[in-house]
Amino acid sequence: MVNLFTGSGVGPTILYLAISIFVGLLLGKIKIAHVTLGITWVLFVGIALSAFGVALNAEMLHVVKEFGLILFVVAVGLQVGPGFFRSFKKGGLAMNLMALVNVGLGVLITVIIAKVAQQDLADMAGVYTGAITNTPGLSAAQQAVGDMGIEGGAERLAAGYAVAYPLAVVGMIVSCILLRVFCKIDLKKEPVAENNLEPGAEKQATPLSQRHKVNLIPIFVIIALGVIVGSIPIPVGMKAPIKLGLAGGPLVVAIIGGWLGVKKGWFSTEFTDSHGVWMIREVGIALFLACVGLGAGGQFVSTVQEHYMWVVYGVIITMVPPMLVTLFGRLVLKMNYYTLMGFIGGSHTDPPTLAFANTVAPEGCKLPNMGYATVYPLTMFLRIFTAQLLVLVAA
Repeated sequence: MVNLFTGSGVGPTILYLAISIFVGLLLGKIKIAHVTLGITWVLFVGIALSAFGVALNAEMLHVVKEFGLILFVVAVGLQVGPGFFRSFKKGGLAMNLMALVNVGLGVLITVIIAKVAQQDLADMAGVYTGAITNTPGLSAAQQAVGDMGIEGGAERLAAGYAVAYPLAVVGMIVSCILLRVFCKIDLKKEPVAENNLEPGAEKQATPLSQRHKVNLIPIFVIIALGVIVGSIPIPVGMKAPIKLGLAGGPLVVAIIGGWLGVKKGWFSTEFTDSHGVWMIREVGIALFLACVGLGAGGQFVSTVQEHYMWVVYGVIITMVPPMLVTLFGRLVLKMNYYTLMGFIGGSHTDPPTLAFANTVAPEGCKLPNMGYATVYPLTMFLRIFTAQLLVLVAA
C-alpha cells in the first residue's frame, strides 16, 4: 500500500495525475479580482507535488503528456475546422503576419539577451523554447546539439526549458489580462462572434439525445493520420529536418478533417460542437498540464537556484512580443479581444492560455479557439525551425 504513494509505476502515476487534476480544477474555481487561472492550476499542483518529492517514471509521463496534447489539439481542430478557411477572409492573413512578427521578435530578444548578458546562445535556445512553451522546439534543438556533438547540450537545453516554462504559462495569461487593462476593454460590450457571420451559422440547439454522444472513429482516424503527417521530415538545408511533430500534425489534420467532413456531409456541426468533443478537449489539456507539472517540479527548483536569471530572461521573451503585437492588433487593427487571447495562446503554441481564454469568453463563443487555431500551424513550424536555428548559430 505504501508503494502506491512512494513508487513510480502505473498505479502511482495514475494516482498523482488524478490528484493534480482534481485539486487543480478545484483551485481553478477560485477568483481573485474577478480573475481565475482556471485549469492552469493543474500545472502548478503538479509542480508542487514534484517539488515535494513525487518522482514518477519519466517515459510514462511523456507518453501520457503527448497523448493528452494530441487529444486537445484534435478537439480544437475539429471545433474550428468548419469555419477555419473562411476565417482567412475575416483577418486570418493579418493574424498570421502578426504571428510571424511575434516569432521574429522572440528570436531577436533571445539573441540580444545572449549578447548583452553574455549567455551561451545554445543555453538561451533552451530558455527560448520554455518561454514559448514549445516542447517540439526543445526536441528539435536537442536533436541539433546531438548531431553537432555538443557534450551536455541536451541537458542544459532541458534545464533552460524547465526554468522558463512554468512562468511562461503565467506570463501569457498575465499578457491577456494586461491587454484588457491597457485597452480598457469592457467584456460586456465585446462581440462574441464575427460581425459578418453567415446567415444561419449561429449555433442551433442540439437535441438532448445527441449532446452526450461522440463518434470516436473520426477522432482516432485523425490522430493516426496526424501522427504520420507530423513525422514527415521537411528538408530546409540544415543538419536536421523540420517536422510538425506530434502536436502540429494532428492539429493540421483535424482542421482539414473538420472542414472537409462538414462540407462533404461525413458528419455535422453537431458532432464538431458536441459535448463529447468538448470533453475530449478538457481531458486532454488536463492530462497534459498534470504531466508537465509532475515531470518538471524537482528540476525546476534546483535549476532556478543555479540559474535564477534565466527566469527573468524567460519572462521577457514570453511577454514582450505578444504584448507589442496584440496592442497593435487591438489599437490599430481593431481586433476582437477574445480572438486576440486565442492568438496569444496560438502564437506561443500554449494550450493553457487558450484554456484561460475560454474561461473568460462567454459560453458558446468560438473566437478564442479560432484565433488559436488560425496561427497555430504556422507558428509551430516557425518555433521548431527557430529553436534549431539558434543552436546552429551558436555553434
